[in-house]
Amino acid sequence: MIGLDTNVLVRYIAQDDPEQAARATRFIERLTEDDPGYVSLVTLVEVYWVLRRTYGLARRDAGRVIATLLDARELSLAEPQVVRRAMARMRDDVDFPDALIGELGRAVGCSHTVTFDKRAARLPDVRLLSPS
Repeated sequence: MIGLDTNVLVRYIAQDDPEQAARATRFIERLTEDDPGYVSLVTLVEVYWVLRRTYGLARRDAGRVIATLLDARELSLAEPQVVRRAMARMRDDVDFPDALIGELGRAVGCSHTVTFDKRAARLPDVRLLSPS
């Protein structure tokens, strides 16, 4: 198994740099279910943010890309069940990274996650940190 960095996945997805996209495509298309590429949680979150911020994808569209990566047999994603739960909790007003943070906390037994982010606090088990 070989780890994949964000820029390799983004070049493969976006196909916006001919030389790098071709190299990324050749590499990724050689991966198999028996010899997959590894996608860490950091890489997954970075891919989401690059798609949203650099390429202007809507939350839902960036989420579909993450779902496609999750279902790819030639990729092994870190914490796939946690990622799936986070994807299920994503809404139009809540981003994938916020949902993932909450789900990762739940996975290790946190009663809830505290935040200053009002949108993230709309998720179950995520609460605004009060001043007192």
